Amino acid sequence: MSQDFLVELGLEELPPKSLLALSNAFLKGIESGLKENDLSFDGIKAYATPRRLAVIVNGLATTTAIKEIVNWGPPAKIAFDVEGNPSKAALAFANKNAIEAADLIVESDGKVDKLVFKRQAGGEQAVSLFEDIVQRSLTKLPIPKRMRWGSNRHDFVRPVHWLVMLFGDAVVDANILGLQAGRLTRGHRFHYNQTLSINHPGEYVSKLASIAYVMADMDARKTLIREQVLNAAKIAKGEAVIDESLLQEVTALVEWPVALMGRFETRFLSVPAEALISSMKEHQKYFHVVDQQQKLLPYFITVANIESKDPSQVIDGNERVIRPRLSDAAFFFETDKKTTLASKREQLKKVVFQAKLGTIFEKTTRVASLAKAIAKQLDASEVQAERAGQLCKSDLVSEMVYEFADMQGIAGFHYATHDGEAADVASAMNEHYMPRFAGDKLPTTTTGNIVALADRLDTLVGIFGIGEQPTGSKDPFALRRASVGVLRLLIEQALNLDLRELLELTFAQYKSLDKPLSEGDAVVEQVLQYMLERLRAWYEEQDIPVEVFQAVSVKQLSFPLDIDQRVQAVNHFRLLDASSALAAANKRVANILAKAGDAIPAAIDVALLQEPAELALATAVAASQKEVMPLFKIRDYKAALTALASLQDVVDTFFEDVMVMADDMALRNNRLALLLQLRALFFEVADISCLSKTK
Repeated sequence: MSQDFLVELGLEELPPKSLLALSNAFLKGIESGLKENDLSFDGIKAYATPRRLAVIVNGLATTTAIKEIVNWGPPAKIAFDVEGNPSKAALAFANKNAIEAADLIVESDGKVDKLVFKRQAGGEQAVSLFEDIVQRSLTKLPIPKRMRWGSNRHDFVRPVHWLVMLFGDAVVDANILGLQAGRLTRGHRFHYNQTLSINHPGEYVSKLASIAYVMADMDARKTLIREQVLNAAKIAKGEAVIDESLLQEVTALVEWPVALMGRFETRFLSVPAEALISSMKEHQKYFHVVDQQQKLLPYFITVANIESKDPSQVIDGNERVIRPRLSDAAFFFETDKKTTLASKREQLKKVVFQAKLGTIFEKTTRVASLAKAIAKQLDASEVQAERAGQLCKSDLVSEMVYEFADMQGIAGFHYATHDGEAADVASAMNEHYMPRFAGDKLPTTTTGNIVALADRLDTLVGIFGIGEQPTGSKDPFALRRASVGVLRLLIEQALNLDLRELLELTFAQYKSLDKPLSEGDAVVEQVLQYMLERLRAWYEEQDIPVEVFQAVSVKQLSFPLDIDQRVQAVNHFRLLDASSALAAANKRVANILAKAGDAIPAAIDVALLQEPAELALATAVAASQKEVMPLFKIRDYKAALTALASLQDVVDTFFEDVMVMADDMALRNNRLALLLQLRALFFEVADISCLSKTK
């Protein structure tokens, strides 16, 4: 037998950014509780609106599963005496299972005859378990801070007002958070502010929608909002830009969504679009509209939680609300343009970067000097790199960024452009923050790349230099993100720079501090190893085995671009059929050479090559040297390792037919010299022997 089960908790409006998490956790708690009690069901689904959390379980068993419990006792040979009377062990077993000694039975457990007691468990009425399951699920919800209301002794994320619990068409007798369960839910706060009786779980969703103006299904509500917003934008011959996080938040704000389009004065389009979008999105939860060239149009789309008889009134109200917001943005923009970024930089002398590392003004001085040095290495414009480094933080003291924090960098770009700075310098104001997060885009200009590197390197070396490096999960200065940012810039932008040298240059910039950083070599090495460890983790996230990175790290390189080229080559090589055998052979060669010591000759004496297998290997090694050395010079490691894979057969034959550690020392050393040259070919790229761990 089975029935559908419904639980709905009605509340004051829930935090929109938490609604999805609360709903998912409620669902998970109910599901776990049912499984823990061996209650089978066909399906389970969560429903959530700003004023309710609900779960419907379809095909839920009316009783818990019946199971046979088997308790084994002592062996039969010690359970009874010669006269057949139960022993103390048998009586203890009977007492433990609350049965009479006369009821003891003996069965084989597959190995020996033992006393056994069997009983059935389960068969409990499901309805008697619902109160506890729901209560425990609510207790486990991710609520950072609970609240109390009125004289109620209960606490929750918001005050609760009603509780529906139905099993089939019957009300479940339960009391949760001080509420007695019933079948009365409530409708939309404005359209249907009254109770609505739910006869059985199957009509819950449809009855709320058809009568009470409530779309309980969060996914369906989200889909409808997306469609409405896209259709509204088409009226203005534009395209709505739908940010998924905003869409999720708006979905959590409404029970009966109605998308409406408003407009604002075109004069505001002279303000940076990012500021207008930020104001619409963050403050008003509006979707913005763009044309086919992705330029902002003077329209916005709001999602109302009411189906108004006069939508124009709602639109007018929203237009009146957004107008002062956009006016503020326009005022800040015009005010900021009255002073240059260069003059704003002076204000940074009063803004502390870090107590021990000076002000942000001092940071920009270091960044500018480092950017100039990096530009020289890349044969880029040193003048533009230095200028961009000096100005890169100036917009932090602008009115625009003070009001709209997410305009940091973007505002700088617009002000630099207005000031007549070089295009690359202006772009660097925003691009030096890239990548802002995992998977974010990278700078498009050389100057942007350079300042992005310099800014992060300055932070890394400075924070490590004062002993504030990350510990465990604590990373207050986001050094992990900064490290990955530097590595992505060097690798994905193909910047062939020595990371160790960059760190040394960075450290040198701190000599101007009142108390300069000390122990430069130690700090540089510490930061370098920390960043290389981040690189290892980065490859793991790309499903590249750690052994591949270890094979390359043996080389102790500090050019991230070169490291990446080798890692990609070795990762490709490990997938070749010959890789396992050659990895094992390299490991064997490494062990042989390690035992042989340092007295191995560098050159091979061709006259001492006697066995056909060693002659073949020597010939193959010589041919491979001619083939791959040019590839090594252009760092085409993938092609080089692919070519070396052809050595598998001749290497296998050599180890099968040739005794390396021959009694004749001349022969032994010559064969060791041959193996040394073989290993050197692979070691030009990496220590392939590390791959023997992967298979």
